[in-house]
Amino acid sequence: MIGPSPSHPSFWSRLRGFAGRLFRRAPPEPGRFEPGSKFSWHGWVSVAPWVWPSRNYLVYVPRGHSRWKRRPLLVLLHGCRQTPEELAAGTRITALADERDWLVLLPRQASDANAWGCWNWFDHRTEASKGEAAIVAAQVRAVRRIYRAHPRRMFVAGMSSGACLAAVLGLRFAKLFAAVGVHSGVACGAASSPATALKVLAAGADADFEAIARAARGQTSSRALPLPLCVIHGERDEVVAGRNAIEVLRQFLTFNAHPSVAVGARDALPLADATAVTPLSDGRTMTTDDYHFDGRLVGRLVRVSGLGHAWSGGDGAFAYNDPQPPDATALFGAFFAQQLR
Repeated sequence: MIGPSPSHPSFWSRLRGFAGRLFRRAPPEPGRFEPGSKFSWHGWVSVAPWVWPSRNYLVYVPRGHSRWKRRPLLVLLHGCRQTPEELAAGTRITALADERDWLVLLPRQASDANAWGCWNWFDHRTEASKGEAAIVAAQVRAVRRIYRAHPRRMFVAGMSSGACLAAVLGLRFAKLFAAVGVHSGVACGAASSPATALKVLAAGADADFEAIARAARGQTSSRALPLPLCVIHGERDEVVAGRNAIEVLRQFLTFNAHPSVAVGARDALPLADATAVTPLSDGRTMTTDDYHFDGRLVGRLVRVSGLGHAWSGGDGAFAYNDPQPPDATALFGAFFAQQLR
């Protein structure tokens, strides 16, 4: 019997090879940054009324992204003297986005809106849901539409002035977000005027932040509640006093009607439902206080001994990043992912 020559594959082997090439999955596209810009008529800020109410932004599109599937969206706000690129690199947020298949929106402050590159969280229009809060909210809606982000799986977090703005966005635009992250920030409305902002950073709020939370709750649909909050703060932070971490926690617990804030002074840490102290490899400790309501985690405060005003666990090659544990990016990622369940 004469069979096919080894140098001439059979019809069936050629067919199998063709089918394999036809149905072989292409390697996933690498993650990428895409720029954008968004305007809001409500975005004028009283501290810089000459600045057009529009801000640029970057979107990180994770590896293998497809618009056929709705994905979570994380809004990450930089601090003073930072850019979105530096924040992304320092926090290694792209690695988290690739791992979890999340989109990341990184708003950019305009240089003429604040000489230090800070978000104007102390501007009374911004604190009241207009100003830069309105601009970022408009960016969130635009990115959600363009990239088909999941409307009920969006989170906001920030560092320093970005954390302050994240607190404002959470309280004023609760229906947009599933959870909030604040790293070294202050409560929404903590400063009664721009002139007192620096004093607030050093000594805590000079306004009734709990009353602000109660009023905001009264204006928020029950479908947007509760709104969980995770706070991370260094116990050696000499820029934003630790009292601010307690205040923003109390503000969101009040917003979520957690019973623990009904007792004790407004600068006192509410009694937690669970507390854990974790030794870290460099001699530091991480103290985690958790607050639950109706069986759901609605508040978490993470205090890190030895940490100053810097992103915990970040890339030390960039300013305002501390390479020592814990990894704040991973902590926020785990907290936000828990809300998806």
